[in-house]
Formats: sequence, structure tokens, C-alpha cells
Amino acid sequence: MTVTNPAATPAGRMPVLYLSHGAPTLADDQLWKGQLANWSTALARPAAILMVSAHWEEAPLTVSATRRVPLVYDFWGFPQRYYQVTYRAPTAPGLAERVRELLSDPGRPVREAGERGLDHGAYVPLVEMYPAADIPVLQLSMPTLDPESLMAMGRRLAPLRDEGVLIVGSGFFTHNLHALMEAPEPDSRPPAWSEEFDQWGREALDALDVDALVDFQQRAPAGDLAHPRTEHFAPLFVTLGAGEADLPSRRAVIEGFWHGLAKRSIQIG
Repeated sequence: MTVTNPAATPAGRMPVLYLSHGAPTLADDQLWKGQLANWSTALARPAAILMVSAHWEEAPLTVSATRRVPLVYDFWGFPQRYYQVTYRAPTAPGLAERVRELLSDPGRPVREAGERGLDHGAYVPLVEMYPAADIPVLQLSMPTLDPESLMAMGRRLAPLRDEGVLIVGSGFFTHNLHALMEAPEPDSRPPAWSEEFDQWGREALDALDVDALVDFQQRAPAGDLAHPRTEHFAPLFVTLGAGEADLPSRRAVIEGFWHGLAKRSIQIG
């Protein structure tokens, strides 16, 4: 079953995004909320949204529930109001079937987690970008953190862009909460490791140096500090794979830092 929206762009093709999704407390950051809202306003309305979040690693490939289920509040120690957020977007069974068509291999079908709702890597930014919750949303697991494998997955998902689907990789451009145990204030200067990695990543994206990005653990300054575990950078490679044909059009939409972490977010197409 194909999800279509021929008027999504003049060429009928949706862009693909990588965004830094923020913690649940993003709801209190008026600047960042405004940046996300303005971003979505500038996009053609998608027929559906496919989210690949840093917070769902599962192999084999698995899609989220295609019936309405509760959100996944996958965080701890926050005030109760953050666990009362809802996002009742329509389900996307048609998109789930299309994902199966594109990603299933012989003997390795794409599974469905029938009880799994959207995690905070998906719903936190969507609350700000599409607050009406009137666009079908599906989440897809990351079966690996290997950059080349995720790029290959993105390439296989790329046809969805011509069917009106907005593909979103949701992570964080730098992510080391342990190194931020004494987190700086939102507007204070970020730690050197976060600044250095963000600058390196910006330059690699500007140069279209995908090979460097794939090999970021070896090539990036402070890579081990910026991403001691790489799950928050990994969704970028799904984005790069899905947007590979349009990489020269890539641009940074959101830059800057939040409590020391780089919130760089990009659009391709």
C-alpha cells in the first residue's frame, strides 16, 4: 500500500531531516520550540512521517504499533508533568506495509511491535513541529549502529520521499550526559569537546564528505567525548542515505547549543 501526496513539493519529493530532538524539557525552551515550529511551517505538509529515533535499537527491523497505544516515556527523574504529555497522531498501517515492502529480505521480514508507541525521540520534537497531531506517524527501529548499514537502510527508504513521506532521523549532534553532570546553563559557553565536534561536523557536511562522517569515530576531534556511545549520531546516517540523491542541497536549519550539547539539525532536499 503506497502513501501518496503528489503535491508535497513541486517535484513531488519530500525533504529528509536529521534533528536534535531534545529532552522532555524542550517544552520549556521557547527559542528551540520556535525553531522547530518555524521549520515545519516552511515544509510542505507530509502525507505521513517516518521517525528513526536514537532511543529505539532493535533487531531485526521493527515498526511501531499500527494501532493507537500510549507513548513511551523512556526517561526517569523528571517532574510528573512531563509524563502527562500526549500525542495522539493517527496510526500509519499503510506506511508500515510500504516499509515492509522496501526493507524486508527473504527470510527476514520487518516485524511490528504491536504494543510500542512513540518514544521521546519521536514525540518530543513532533509536539512542537506538528502540534495538531493530525499527520500519521510511524517509528522504525535501528537494527544496528553501523553507519554504512544505516546509510544502506536509508537508501532503501528513499522512494518514500516521492510518496509524500517525511523521513526524520532523530538524535543529538553531540551527546554525552555523563560529561555534563554539572550541566552549563542554556546560554553559557559549551564544553570544548562539544564545540570542536560540532565545528568538525559542520565542515564535513558543508564539504559533502560523507566518508569522513561515516568514519567519525576515527576522524572527528573529541569524537569519543561527543559520542561515547553512538546511538544519537546514528540516525544521521539514515538521513544521509535517504537524501543521498539531493546531498548538494543540504543545509543547517538549527544550530547552536543547549546545556552544552550541539543541537545542529539539517535538511536535505
